Amino acid sequence: MREHLDEHEHGVKGLRERKKDLMRQHISDTATRMFLERGFDAVRVADVAEASDVSEKTIYNYFPTKESLLLDREEDSIRDINDALGPNGQHVSPVEAVVAILTRELDEIVDYLTTAPVEDRQMILRFNDLIESTPALKAYRVEMTDRLAQVAATALAARAAVDPMDPEPQIAADSLMSLWRIFYNAMIKHSSGALSPGEVRSAVLSDVRRAARLIDTGLWSFTTVVQGAKDRQQFQAAADASDEARKQVVRALKEARIAWRDLKNEFETKGRDEVASQRRALQSLQAEAREIKRQTQLQRQEFKKEVKDAVKRVRKTSR
Repeated sequence: MREHLDEHEHGVKGLRERKKDLMRQHISDTATRMFLERGFDAVRVADVAEASDVSEKTIYNYFPTKESLLLDREEDSIRDINDALGPNGQHVSPVEAVVAILTRELDEIVDYLTTAPVEDRQMILRFNDLIESTPALKAYRVEMTDRLAQVAATALAARAAVDPMDPEPQIAADSLMSLWRIFYNAMIKHSSGALSPGEVRSAVLSDVRRAARLIDTGLWSFTTVVQGAKDRQQFQAAADASDEARKQVVRALKEARIAWRDLKNEFETKGRDEVASQRRALQSLQAEAREIKRQTQLQRQEFKKEVKDAVKRVRKTSR
């Protein structure tokens, strides 16, 4: 009997939530259409309420501000960020997790563009033009981005068991949020041409992944902590990078020895003046090899310190 009651309550709650979602979407779509047609400042919240056939109070029950009627993805973004970057997220790097969020969002847009009329595809450009030409919307988008960055910092800190106000989660969150800017700029750039929805998807993802690779390199040490002690991939990456640097030094020294041997052979058959320039080139090559060796030693020391610090933090967390 209790199971049937629970199922009934779950079904009622699910239906209620779906109705709320549909109403929220209806209001947002109505407001967006009106803003695009008449301009943001020319439309009042009361006008949106009348066009949506609801009261003005109902509008504010769903949207705290007029700006959020248009920029209405903040709650969804907060949920996605917490799910992806928090302690219960998948065991992947923060950059991979954010790219996965953006890929899902892109797929939703592409699905819409695939079935929408051609004229509706220009809505992306008009939408961005509206924001860029409206100071209140631009300011709100900046504030929203700052709020989402703090959500990301808190989620990353919780996963790594560090203070959210530490420099590492703060700068990591700011870097990750920049991927959204790359994403929307790429959508605008590639949607303005004659590309098909599928081609737009490929082009946007290419831009996002190019930016992600740069960010992933910079976030290596923090990613090591975030992924936990059980994940040795990042430690292996440090070892591989160190080994590759060592190989570069070996190759450079080998080339220097070969050049020296060749120079000696030429010196025996040619005059001193003729090989003087080659001697200078060899000296330059040897100096370059010494510099590569010095830089490699510094890199290896930095890698060792980062790995040692990461291990200490992980061990401290696990106690």
